[in-house]
Amino acid sequence: MMTAVETQVQYNTTYTVTTDEYMIQEEDWDRDLLLDPAWEKQQRKTFTAWCNSHLRKAGTQIDNIEEDFRNGLKLMLLLEVISGERLPKPDKGKMRFHKIANVNKALDFICSKGVKLVSIGAEEIVDGNVKMTLGMIWTIILRFAIQDISVEAEWHIVPEHDSCGTYMISKRRLIKKITCWKDGLALCALIHRHRPDLIDYAKLRKDDPIGNLNTAFEVAEKYLDIPKMLDAEDIVNTPKPDEKAIMTYVSCFYHAFAGAEQAETAANRICKVLAVNQENERLMEEYEKLASELLEWIRRTVPWLENRVAEQTMRAMQQKLEDFRDYRRVHKPPRVQEKCQLEINFNTLQTKLRLSNRPAFMPSEGKMVSDIANAWKGLEQVEKGYEEWLLTEIRRLERLDHLAEKFKQKCSLHESWTAGKEDLLSKKDYESASLMEIRALMRKHEAFESDLAAHQDRVEQIAAIAQELNELDYHDAATVNARCQGICDQWDNLGTLTQKRRDALERVEKLWETIDQLYLEFAKRAAPFNNWMDGAMEDLQDMFIVHSIEEIQSLITAHDQFKATLPEADKERSAIMGIMNEIMKIAQTYGIKLSGINPYTILSSQDISNKWETVKQLVPLRDQMLQEEFARQQANERLRRQFAAQANIIGPWIQTKMEEIGHVSVDIAGSLEEQMNNLKTYEQNIINYKSNIDKLEGDHQLIQEAIIFDNKHTNYTMEHIRVGWEQLLTTMARTINEVENQILTRDAKGISQEQLNEFRASFNHFDRVSERHTETERPVAVNQGEVEFARIMTLVDPNNTGVVTFQAFIDFMTRETAETDTAEQVMASFKILASDKAYITVDELRRELPPEQAEYCISRMTKYIGPEAIPGALDYISFSSALYGESDL
Repeated sequence: MMTAVETQVQYNTTYTVTTDEYMIQEEDWDRDLLLDPAWEKQQRKTFTAWCNSHLRKAGTQIDNIEEDFRNGLKLMLLLEVISGERLPKPDKGKMRFHKIANVNKALDFICSKGVKLVSIGAEEIVDGNVKMTLGMIWTIILRFAIQDISVEAEWHIVPEHDSCGTYMISKRRLIKKITCWKDGLALCALIHRHRPDLIDYAKLRKDDPIGNLNTAFEVAEKYLDIPKMLDAEDIVNTPKPDEKAIMTYVSCFYHAFAGAEQAETAANRICKVLAVNQENERLMEEYEKLASELLEWIRRTVPWLENRVAEQTMRAMQQKLEDFRDYRRVHKPPRVQEKCQLEINFNTLQTKLRLSNRPAFMPSEGKMVSDIANAWKGLEQVEKGYEEWLLTEIRRLERLDHLAEKFKQKCSLHESWTAGKEDLLSKKDYESASLMEIRALMRKHEAFESDLAAHQDRVEQIAAIAQELNELDYHDAATVNARCQGICDQWDNLGTLTQKRRDALERVEKLWETIDQLYLEFAKRAAPFNNWMDGAMEDLQDMFIVHSIEEIQSLITAHDQFKATLPEADKERSAIMGIMNEIMKIAQTYGIKLSGINPYTILSSQDISNKWETVKQLVPLRDQMLQEEFARQQANERLRRQFAAQANIIGPWIQTKMEEIGHVSVDIAGSLEEQMNNLKTYEQNIINYKSNIDKLEGDHQLIQEAIIFDNKHTNYTMEHIRVGWEQLLTTMARTINEVENQILTRDAKGISQEQLNEFRASFNHFDRVSERHTETERPVAVNQGEVEFARIMTLVDPNNTGVVTFQAFIDFMTRETAETDTAEQVMASFKILASDKAYITVDELRRELPPEQAEYCISRMTKYIGPEAIPGALDYISFSSALYGESDL
């Protein structure tokens, strides 16, 4: 155990001051009962200035050193300022014992700091003893200003003054060198060494000591905040200047320059932290911008895809389909790339934040990667629904066009048949007709009724087509309804007129006896046959829409069946023509002069012959149309098979590549660089395979142009291939990014390849299904307590996604090995810049930091509202915490 005399006061510096020095100082005072007048003057001025340099921080000062400390109040205040500690509350009285008590409190505090006071009592200070007062102040200076100066903190001066080149605060050593400060060059060199901008040392002269000293005093007071403690004339004119005054003044330089060096170190640390934070903020802003743009594009696109207002014409709907294809080919692919790049940037940013000990980046609400993925999924669902709607509408319009054309044809045929029928039925020609003519009119009317009944089916078909057009929302339904209504009204009127004429003819039928049976028979047989030919011609000219070989084959079969009935129809035609031949034979035989008009029908044998020839001409034309459509359907079938052959190869190839990428990413054989090379090779192979996708797109384009809606030869659609291809590219890019981040983590944290392989093996042990992540429900930390497990999960899964990636696993395993800054270190650095204040000012930030970092801090620091706050004070504590996510700015 050390004795009290030998007890050492050891500090963080490498210089040690023992209490022996204080003893030596006191012995010197005892030997010199009276101070040298010149030394006393220098000590008075120096010690007074030194005390005031500290007392001004408390808003006061002293004028007479032996008088102003007599009551002990300012002495206690001085000790509180220089020590940073609170002394006992002073006595408020003004009597002598009150003053002695206050001085004793100050002396007791000095003794509590390991200083043994010899021959210095409170009574001498209260009595104004100059020697004892100056000795006490010197003791305070030694303890609080000189003791902490490191011996190793050498102050190098110019070579020609090397005899004073190293200043050590030690009384015995300084006595021999104290005269080195008389010419002022040493002080100027000391200032020039640390602040070369303040003194031009080359212009100083050794023969002008007073000028040199005054220059040093003025510069120190103006720029270094060191008050003038000495007079140049006193130092120069004194053979040996007072060593205590010189040591006191020179110690102020040490503290001033030491504080500047600490400020520079603190500023460098802050700049480094701010630079990392600014880069992270830049990446965050870039992510927010990309995410906002992508979400805004999706927000604009979805309403367009959800707009299901049907067009009225096929051309307008085909234009919509072409616009949709243009969207697929031109507008969507760049957004797919942006989505992939956004995920890569997010992963890179999170890696950098983890490496710099920052909290994980949480995008603003609605801009998480999962939010973007959900929005993208919703876009694809709407996109699929829009495409299905387009195809359905096109089919509907095709059906409508077909029905409308069929409606027009039937209406035209019907209107052509009914033309003049009302006038004919309204005629009263029977009133002036002969018996034969009446009978002829009666037979003619019966033939008309037969014809009218035959046309009933056509009218019903017209009404049924009109109803279907209305149900399918035909754009010109009003015109269709009006025309159909007109036909129905006319048909009802024809029925009424027909009944009225029959009634009239029956009334006069008894008046007529003879009728030409052959004309009647001709009319009866010719009308149905004519009707049949009209129907045949209508069927032969009927439009058809088919989408498969089976459908066209069915039409060809029906047509063949129709052709099989032609011989029988030809027999009927021959029979009808035979009736007319019989009439002509009878007329020639019996010399009957015929009028050439059949009274029972408007049909003639020429009409039957003409229509029959028309039917025979339409049959081969119908054959040709069916064969052409059959060839087109065969071509469509070849397109289906061609597309299916490629799709059935490309689809499994994409799946195989997805599995191979998964195997490569979890393979622990080889280094990360080798894995990266393998992945790059896979990526190049995938890119080279793009030509096959493009060829398939070409075949798909041909299928769409041919309006082919289904393909029974494959389960893969072009949309499946596109989605698989996009997922393959995204998985490839994400896997490469994961390996790059692992390389970045390995290099930043000094992880060896063997350690990385061990981490991978451990990770693969829990990732049993090769998903390249582990779920939080798996027993990854079965040996940990619930609280510890929860803490670990906040580190490896900060976003609460429910899974732990391999990158987060590595970060957790190597977290303790990384050397990173902390919020406390940054606070300590700001405190140094603020001169130990709880706040910092704008001027201090701009003086100590580079302009960019200073303005960055000023713009983000909040106003300090503590009890000692001054105008413009800034809170650096909350700012430092916010840099590491521990509070909000």
